[in-house]
Order: sequence, then structure tokens, then C-alpha cells
Amino acid sequence: MPPALLHVWTLFSSVSLLLCLLLCQPVHLKKPFRCPSACSCSKESIICVGSSNVPRISPNDVNSLSIVNGTFSEVKEAMFSHMPSLQLLLLNSNSLTTIRDDAFTGLPHLEYLFIESNKLEYASKYAFRGLRDLTHLSLANNNLKALPRDLFTDMDSLIELDLRGNAFECDCRAKWLMLWLKNTNATVSDVVCVGPEDMKDKRLNDMSSLHNECISTDFVLHQSVVSESLSVDTFNYKNDVYVAIAAPNAESCLVFQWDHIEMNYRTYDNITGQSIVGCKAVVIQDQVFVIVAQLFGGSHIYRFDEDQSRFNKFQDIEVSKISKPNDIESFQINNEWYFVIADSSKAGLSTLYKWNDKGFYSYQSLHEWFRDTDAEFLDLDGKAHLILASRSQVPVIYQWSRSNQKFALQGEIPSMEDVVAVKHFRIKEELYLAMTRYIGDSKVLRWGAKLFTEIQALPSRGSMILQPFSFKERYYLALGSDYTFSQIYLWDDEQKLFERFKEVYIQAPRSFTVVSTDRRDFLFASSFKGNTQIFEHIIIDLSL
Repeated sequence: MPPALLHVWTLFSSVSLLLCLLLCQPVHLKKPFRCPSACSCSKESIICVGSSNVPRISPNDVNSLSIVNGTFSEVKEAMFSHMPSLQLLLLNSNSLTTIRDDAFTGLPHLEYLFIESNKLEYASKYAFRGLRDLTHLSLANNNLKALPRDLFTDMDSLIELDLRGNAFECDCRAKWLMLWLKNTNATVSDVVCVGPEDMKDKRLNDMSSLHNECISTDFVLHQSVVSESLSVDTFNYKNDVYVAIAAPNAESCLVFQWDHIEMNYRTYDNITGQSIVGCKAVVIQDQVFVIVAQLFGGSHIYRFDEDQSRFNKFQDIEVSKISKPNDIESFQINNEWYFVIADSSKAGLSTLYKWNDKGFYSYQSLHEWFRDTDAEFLDLDGKAHLILASRSQVPVIYQWSRSNQKFALQGEIPSMEDVVAVKHFRIKEELYLAMTRYIGDSKVLRWGAKLFTEIQALPSRGSMILQPFSFKERYYLALGSDYTFSQIYLWDDEQKLFERFKEVYIQAPRSFTVVSTDRRDFLFASSFKGNTQIFEHIIIDLSL
């Protein structure tokens, strides 16, 4: 073959080979999707009627899917993720009852979502997670009574929300939705309440608050002190919180300190003595004293020694004055410090003591021969008073005389025999007394028109203490019992009465004492036959 012709042939062969390499490879054509029998399909949209499940098709360019009159009952996680280009999803008039978490994950471009006229009762908290581009959402005409908290929080692009035709209960579960309606920029349909009864037919959109019962409280066991006890007292010293527990069987006044790291109460000191029935702390001019009442060996006063970090005996209390101490009450009158010990012996002589910069000294004898069980200092109409309860007569009231600077017997509280303890408290400036009776009903009395009148009786067989206390503007009564569960009552401001709130089991309770520290509130419950229990008062948001 001539050289010129050979060159042409070689060039032709090379071009042919190149073309073959380019054109002779197998061709992978995009398969046309097959439209399900229950559906009508076009290039960009699919409409299915009466389907029992979601069509398993994945056309990348379809941006609209409608399923109506279907029979599937829930939207499961990532149910439509095989159609990532969807911009509109309509699920109307199906049998849907539930939307699961992340039901619409994998749909980053979805803008319109309609789930109307189903039987929808429940949507998971994260049902709409990931739908940041969603602008229109309709859940109209379903059976929704409540929506999980913060359901719409991440839907920043939302323009319109339709919630009409649902049976919303506008109770605590709706609190978050009410607040969200106030702050959202989206246009939201009327959210009409069907309950509770006092909210029926009202619009949640118009409300700015719900009832106070959206916040509840509880008492949970925080700590147990392995010691029986008769009384608990608390005091603050140099920004620390301490608790003094009278433990007669351990022959101790146990002093505990709040541990800010461990977040519990730890032993700080132990004041020993025979059959200690009361420990009362008094802080005077940056000095801490603990009055320790004993059945045997006399009563004493201990002072805190900061150098030794312990309490040392400071003063004895005359044995002849106090033979069977039952209660200690400390107080100030005209900036002078006093304490009174109620003596419950048959030949008892309740005695008032006064501080004179060197110690406490016997200042006044009160109420001889009456087996006093409790002393309570209180202010009545701007004047200092002292109430002494007794097992042998009705409680008596002493009034402080400004002229001779002593207590004078003023009167009694009639029809209140066998009172073992008297405690006063205030609710919105109103003064009340809680009077504990061991046999018969304990009583709640209100002060007005210069006398106390009964407003409520509480069944209290075997009770030694009816203690009022308050936390977070809620008012309680703790009623201890030797024979059954102790009861905690909560004040109902509408009825002006205490309603039963919670039962707690404490063996033979003798006192309930409030201690607050680190923004936490505790209730110490002494026990004559078991461990001293420490309950924490907690706040429960029912709208969560």
C-alpha cells in the first residue's frame, strides 16, 4: 500500500476506535417511574386516592404529593424521605391518628404541609423537626386535645398555621401554646377551647395567663438522719445554715450544717446530755447560743466557740425552776432577747428568761401548776402576746405590759381543752392559729374583732403537732399522727380552707421545721420512733 494511502487508513482507524470508545459503551437510560394503580401522576405531581400506604416511588423532580382517603394510621419516621424534592405534601381525609418523631425528615424543601380531616389525636414532640422552610401548616379538623410543648419552636419560616376544628383542652398542657401564640409572627387560626368547663368556647389566642394550677408542688425525701428526735431548730450564722436536732435516745443535741458542695446536711457538732428534749438556737450580737432542755441533769445553755468550731457549756438553768421542760420559745421585745420554757410537770412552773449581756437569768414565773405543753409568742394588733397551752386547761393568753415590762394574764381561748401545741401563722395579713389536740379534732382559728374564732376542724386522733409553714407563697399545714400517715394540707385561697394535699409516713412525728438554703426548701420531720426525715419541697410545672 502506498505510504500516503497507509497514512490515511491509519488515521481513519484511530478515529473509528475513538468513536467506538465514546459511543459504543452501554447506555444507562433513566427508567420512567411507574405510577401506582391508585394514583394519578404527572411529571411534577402525584395524587393518590384510597391508598393503604405511601407509594414507593422516587421521581427526583416530583414536588407535589397528595394522598387522600387512605387507610394508613400513622406517619412514621422518615416516611417520605425517598422523595426529597417535595415542596407540597397533602395528607387529607385519611385515617391518621399519630405523627411520630422525625416523620418528615429528608424533606428539606417542603413548604406546604396539610394534614386535615383525619383522626389525629397525637403528635410527637419532634414530629416536625427539620422543617425549617415550611411556610404553611394545617392540622385542621382532627381530634387533637393538646400539643406537645414547643412543637413549633424550630419552624422559623412558618407564615400560616391552621388549628381549627380540634377539641383543645385549655388546661396546663396548653400553657406553652398560649405563650407561643403571643410571640409568633405567623398567622394562626382561632384556637377555641372545649374545656375545662370555665374555659369552654374561649379563644386561647386572647388569653395572657392560665390558672395557677399549672404549677404544682410536691415533697420528696431528700435525706434521712439516723436518729430519733423530738424537735428540730434552725439558725443562720455567717452565711451558713445550721440545724439543731434534739435526740433524747442518743443523749445528744445534733448540730448539722448544710454542705454547699455535697448538697446535703452533714454533722457539725454534738452537744451531749441526759434525755435532751429540746434544742433552741439564739443568735445575739454575732454570738450563737443553743438552749438545751433536759429531763435529767438540768437544762443548760451552750455558746459557739469559733476558734474551736464547737459549742461549749456557757450557763446552767436553775433545776428548781424547770423540772419537765416540754417546749422552748425565744423572741425579742423592744430589742431585748427572751426565752420561755414551758414546764409540763404536775408542779410545773413555766418560766421566762431574759438576756443581760452576761447571760440569761430568770425574769418572770408564769402559769403555775398547769402542766404546760407549748408556748407561742406572737403579735396581736401591734402588741406582744404569749399563748401557753396546757393538758389541764384551755390555752391562756398573756399580754406584754409596757409599764412594768412583764407579761400579764389577759384571757383564754375557750372550748379548746387538751391542746398540746399552738402555732400561729399569717396568710395575706390575716392571723391564724393552728391548735393541736391529741384526742378530738385539731382546730384552725382566725383572729378578728379582738378574738379567735374557729374556721376549720381537722381529724387528728393521736396527733402531737399541727405545724403551719409556707414555701413559694403556698401555705401548708403538716398534721402528724402516731397511728396513721401524717397529712399535709394546702391552703385553698378561694374556699379559705385547707385541703388535703399529700400523705407522708413518719413514725410518731413530733415536729415539722422549715429550712431554706441555696434556693432550696426543706421540711425536717422529727420522729420519736424512727429516723428524722428531710423532705425537699419541689416545684412541678404541669405544662411540661
